[in-house]
Amino acid sequence: MMAWKTLDQMEIAGKKVLTRVDINVPVEDGTVTDTTRIDRIVPTIEAIKAKGGIPILLAHFGRPKGKVVPEMSLRITLPALEEAFGQTVKFADGNYADAVAQLETGDILLLENVRFAPGEEKNDPEFAARLATLGDVYCNDAFSAAHRAHASTEALAKLLPACAGRLMAEELGALEAALGSPNRPVGAVVGGAKVSTKLDLLNNLVEKLDVLIIGGGMANTFLLAKGASLGGSLVEADLTDTAREIMAKAKTTGCRIILPVDGLVAREFKEGAAAEVIALNADTTLEADQMVLDAGPESVHAVLAEFSGLKTLIWNGPLGAFEIPPFDTATVAAAKIAAELTADKRLVSVAGGGDTVAALNQADAADGFTYISTAGGAFLEWMEGKTLPGVAALDQQ
Repeated sequence: MMAWKTLDQMEIAGKKVLTRVDINVPVEDGTVTDTTRIDRIVPTIEAIKAKGGIPILLAHFGRPKGKVVPEMSLRITLPALEEAFGQTVKFADGNYADAVAQLETGDILLLENVRFAPGEEKNDPEFAARLATLGDVYCNDAFSAAHRAHASTEALAKLLPACAGRLMAEELGALEAALGSPNRPVGAVVGGAKVSTKLDLLNNLVEKLDVLIIGGGMANTFLLAKGASLGGSLVEADLTDTAREIMAKAKTTGCRIILPVDGLVAREFKEGAAAEVIALNADTTLEADQMVLDAGPESVHAVLAEFSGLKTLIWNGPLGAFEIPPFDTATVAAAKIAAELTADKRLVSVAGGGDTVAALNQADAADGFTYISTAGGAFLEWMEGKTLPGVAALDQQ
């Protein structure tokens, strides 16, 4: 287990704190449309100021690929940042050293998009060294960018006294509780369209879980591997051998894999399409235009029964095509139960991934989970058991 310092362990009074944040927020017509990522860095910035430090924000926006792209300037985030922090935020798009030299206690400075510099994504040590001259302490509060070995996430952390920000520490603590040293039994819901995108995840989880619940299009491939004929359903026929290997591995590690035993089947993928419940097993044979688009009621009942026996739950991916009713039924039902069990202190629940967050929000269950990660790729790579460069760089051992 890695050991990293937190803000509480750092002496930062009177010091300039280079703070890597993720404010790569959605923008429409020149306005930030979702401030979630900005809102989540507020505790770190407030903590730095409360300790007498001066936060200097390092962040990226879009993918300018080492070139100055005016449409990707971080200046567009200033109004949202100022509203979140309740104060003016200074901005430096040119001479960083001059801007830093003029800072006073109580100020906040945002530097221009670090990805405008070619050295950022190349993890260039010279670029990192230039950044390091701007501050006295490094604080990484961008777990969502920690899977990238970039200058502002990895190299810079090795040049200054370094720590994890409030959001980073919260994220790492939640993931450690979910997968590093969880209360058992521990289970996971893994859903989504394709097995191919989550092979590393599945192979890692079957070594660490007591129960693995597979849903969505991924489940179709596993059912196909067991002998089912699923008509026009989304499947990856070339991965049936891989699915069988994962099921065999789970047997040797003692991880039970739960697949749907029935499904909501339709001939059209549209809202309100006529659908029927059909049993799913090795003998299932659907017609060519029939598609499994959600788990059925018996499957939902089985999932809920599994939840009631768990102490820790990890969730990544929906159980069906949740974007279109009625194929959100299984995901919504399971999410609500997980949230209720969490509220009753019977379950620690951690969820992450774009579709997952959207699905839990749609179910009005996200607030009931112990922790919701917005980190996307970094969350997935952590779950896959991979070392994240931005986290490893903070290791104090």
